[in-house]
Amino acid sequence: MADTLREILLDPSRRPAVVKDLHQLVDAEVSDKSGVSGMAVKGGYAVLKKINAGFVPDAIDGMLDSFVERAEPFYADFQATGGGSLADYFEGRRADVADALLGVTDARAASSQRDSIKKVYGKLRPQAQKHVEEALPRLAGVIESHARATA
Repeated sequence: MADTLREILLDPSRRPAVVKDLHQLVDAEVSDKSGVSGMAVKGGYAVLKKINAGFVPDAIDGMLDSFVERAEPFYADFQATGGGSLADYFEGRRADVADALLGVTDARAASSQRDSIKKVYGKLRPQAQKHVEEALPRLAGVIESHARATA
């Protein structure tokens, strides 16, 4: 079995499958949203996909290295603990893991030259934290699936 997330998720021979699985994860998470805010998320996502069907997989692929870098310390710690599921590990650290992953988009927003982007991102960031925390069990499943494939 591969020892690092980099080996598991960034191997050029597996990367397209990883991006596809993460795109399916995003689709599933959006589909599961409910209530008024869920309707807003679903509506915005549908418009985004209609405008540019490749936007989400391209964004995933473009940020994957940074996400892996942010998640690697958690995965190393999980392996060092030597037991249980990655989903349980993430659950016990959900705010920290989500915050680390969102550090990628935080940095992108902060480096934007457009104040409007920074302002909108700042308003959406608290909800993003919640959505990423909710997605962690599925993310763990994707990671574990690809880790098994490297064994």
